[in-house]
Amino acid sequence: MLFDLRGRGRRRTVQGIYLSLAILMGGGLVLFGVGGNVSGGLLDALKDNPSSSNSDVFQKRLVAAEKLTVAQPSNAQAWANVVKLRFQVAGTGDSYDNTTGAFTDKGRVELQRVDQAWNRYLALDPKKLDTTAATYMVQAYAPGALNQSDKLVRAYEVVIDGTPKPTFDQYRNLAIYAYVAGQSRKGDLARGKALALAPKDQRAVVKQQIDAQKAAAIKQQIQSGGASVQPSP
Repeated sequence: MLFDLRGRGRRRTVQGIYLSLAILMGGGLVLFGVGGNVSGGLLDALKDNPSSSNSDVFQKRLVAAEKLTVAQPSNAQAWANVVKLRFQVAGTGDSYDNTTGAFTDKGRVELQRVDQAWNRYLALDPKKLDTTAATYMVQAYAPGALNQSDKLVRAYEVVIDGTPKPTFDQYRNLAIYAYVAGQSRKGDLARGKALALAPKDQRAVVKQQIDAQKAAAIKQQIQSGGASVQPSP
């Protein structure tokens, strides 16, 4: 795991990076499930979900989906459905704290099962990856959840790959995710695409946004003793 959030200062830095990113996402906000063939995001999945009735509904659907994977272990779509349903279960009841916007310890245990299902799904190497499941995994790997930045980047790449016409917003998000994960080369490539796609009158602002988040990532990695990230040209 890239970030050790036990230190109060480090936790604030990482949270600040992602909070800034969430504010910047605007129309392409992945938390709202926007981008490609994606239906539903974290806010959709968790909206009105603390009730036990919704939890029961998701749990029943999950049981049925898991039975199908037992009967058809090579059915990639069945595993994708398990990913989505397990994520929804993790966002219900006492697994998710709506006040803090974070998963509880119980919720993170559920998210580990989401991760397991996602890995089983990827191992089947489906020709076309499920972008809705990938969107849920972006959220599952974020701080406040499993906090696995490398896997978050990979999941978001799946979202972009499944988008017929990726936007500069999406590449901006990918660049920032990659910098936070210490993936400098990937971040620079995404940054270049974001700037190339951005409207001329917004390009300077997009560059400033990405570079500011990269600087914050560099500062965090220096503090944590991680690999360095080279400044953008």
